[in-house]
Amino acid sequence: MIVTAFSETDLPPIMHLSRCLPRWLMLSTSLLGAWAFAQGTSIYTCVDSKGRRLTSDRLIVECLDREQRELNPSGTVRRVIPPSMTAEERARAEARQRAEAEARARAAEERRKEQAMLSRYPNEDAHRRARADALRQVNAVIEAVQRREQELEKQRTDILTEMEFYQRDPSKAPEWLKQRQADNLQQIASQRSYLEDQQRELGRIHQRFDEELAVLQRLWRERDQAAR
Repeated sequence: MIVTAFSETDLPPIMHLSRCLPRWLMLSTSLLGAWAFAQGTSIYTCVDSKGRRLTSDRLIVECLDREQRELNPSGTVRRVIPPSMTAEERARAEARQRAEAEARARAAEERRKEQAMLSRYPNEDAHRRARADALRQVNAVIEAVQRREQELEKQRTDILTEMEFYQRDPSKAPEWLKQRQADNLQQIASQRSYLEDQQRELGRIHQRFDEELAVLQRLWRERDQAAR
């Protein structure tokens, strides 16, 4: 299908046709007239919702909600075609088309991700090693946090030992010792919170790799069946 869109300013001046044909019809005739004459077919024209003058060799989809004119190869009007869709129907159709296009785009993106995953993990051993590497990195962080916690607990014990001198009246303890105790407690709480987050990260890693494995098992099976 040939569809041509143009505005009035795009038309070339054709002096000998200006008295008998509308200006928009000149371009329609110049682009499609010869072809339509040879084929014995009609020319369709309309103005779409954006104000563009469209010309085609068949009914124009963009103008289903408005009037179209069917022209003879000579440029005369053969018939006027009323709208086949109301504006509301047209809006629903366009919304449906957009939804379908979005669904196709999502499906294409999902296929792209699956192919990338398949390339990254060609077999179950590769996926198992990747899971182990990810867990190893987080476990190394957890071990470092636990060592720091042990250091802070030892500092806390030392601070409590010094605070025993002020057991009867802790308010008499020197400010530097009070500040040291407060800093120690804050660091212990921070390390514990960080440790809990890293332990949750272990769970997230397992969940991600479990979900990937479910998809990969299907992809590996499809690949192997196609190779037979």
